[in-house]
Amino acid sequence: MPYDGRLIAGATVLMAVVEAGSIARAAAALGLSPSGASRALQRLEARIGVRLVDRTTRALSLTDEGRRFYDQAGPLIEGIEEAALDVAGAVSAVRGRLRVNIDAFFSRAVLAARLPDFLARHPDLGVELVMRDRTGDLIADGFDLAIRFGDPPAGRLVARKLTETRVLTVAAPSYLAVHGVPRHPADLAHHACIDFYDAASGRPYPWEFRRGNEVLPVTPPARLMVSDSGTMAGVCVAGAGIAQFLELGTEDLIASGQVVPVLTDWSDELFPLYALMPSRHQRAARVRAFVDFVIEAIAARRA
Repeated sequence: MPYDGRLIAGATVLMAVVEAGSIARAAAALGLSPSGASRALQRLEARIGVRLVDRTTRALSLTDEGRRFYDQAGPLIEGIEEAALDVAGAVSAVRGRLRVNIDAFFSRAVLAARLPDFLARHPDLGVELVMRDRTGDLIADGFDLAIRFGDPPAGRLVARKLTETRVLTVAAPSYLAVHGVPRHPADLAHHACIDFYDAASGRPYPWEFRRGNEVLPVTPPARLMVSDSGTMAGVCVAGAGIAQFLELGTEDLIASGQVVPVLTDWSDELFPLYALMPSRHQRAARVRAFVDFVIEAIAARRA
């Protein structure tokens, strides 16, 4: 296939549409009219001979062929951009728009107070933090990366483990004063417990206790299940029952005595935190800067 500048131009528009999530937003980012961006996509599809994007009145999504094209052409388009930045002496410039799929609890508890400093460091960067209860399709949803607890999903995402945090079993002093302190995980059968909803499975997160090499799964008799970590913290502090928290982000509740860890000799379970990235984004300066910021925020929380 001979060189065709319109092919590269159309590929650039396709990349922008996937990144932005809509033709209108992509057109604005590229300095085009929406109709001009739409025509560029149509010319690209005509040049290749396959449909790359499914268009409906409510959303855009990549076809299978479109996803293959995006995955293969993306690094090449990004390479052209990086070459231009290198020549301009700004290969490590942190700028543009960064869209992050992020765990709401982690964002609120660990990052929120430090975000002003991050934005001040990178005045040419715009950040969108979108709280989701699952990873979803980062490319189709226009995300640069995701920050999620739990093992990474199977697929082609690049996963970088950022940290691990203990799973703690806690209760309010008011609850323990009335109902007593469990001494063994089996004792939870006689306590009120608070479950947390796992959006990926549609069921509560399983309770598992670890002590060295011992692993003891438990199904607690929960009367209450919530899907928001803030609500779970609030009802636990209010004395509704025993809950399992991640240690990272809940240190203040423990240090202030609002909740008390129990079954501490069975608290060897660790839960990982990952940065998940579409492969073509892993070298982008804005992504590297945000991942470094997250690691810095975690370290400061533990200092």
